[in-house]
Amino acid sequence: MSPLLRSGLIAAIVALVIDQASKLWLLNVYVLGPRGTVKITPFFDLVLAWNTGISYGWFQDSGPLGQTMLLIVKAAAVIVLGVWMAKSGTRLAVIGLGLIIGGAIGNAIDRLAYGAVVDFALFHIQIGGKTYNWYVFNLADVAIVAGVAALLYDSFVSPGAAKRPR
Repeated sequence: MSPLLRSGLIAAIVALVIDQASKLWLLNVYVLGPRGTVKITPFFDLVLAWNTGISYGWFQDSGPLGQTMLLIVKAAAVIVLGVWMAKSGTRLAVIGLGLIIGGAIGNAIDRLAYGAVVDFALFHIQIGGKTYNWYVFNLADVAIVAGVAALLYDSFVSPGAAKRPR
């Protein structure tokens, strides 16, 4: 195995382990569920949300067949991303793909174990007496977003990128 591919696999494993460890801790040690909302800072809370849908809670009412279809699509996506990672030529792209794969597998494990993805992080802001919330998310989601950002950076800015600014 090449050192380049190894770095992507390490990124995937680290993202997966941190994601699953955080969820297991919040569900079984800290026992977030019965606590309701736990204020951490004036702009960040821990809450327990079971997301049966996909990103941003879309398709939450899809039932068992929909859940199975989501897992099949996710498995196919992980395979495609793994092939892309194996063929990528830059460390940033490989690590970015590894983060996406690790995050996707972490959320897939939730679907298999609980029938829903465990989300728990909530950012919010109060303006003029009205509270504006971001979507509730987890560390797998953070890994996926960081991986996509790394791929975008690699595609547009890194040396050798087709659209690199001159």
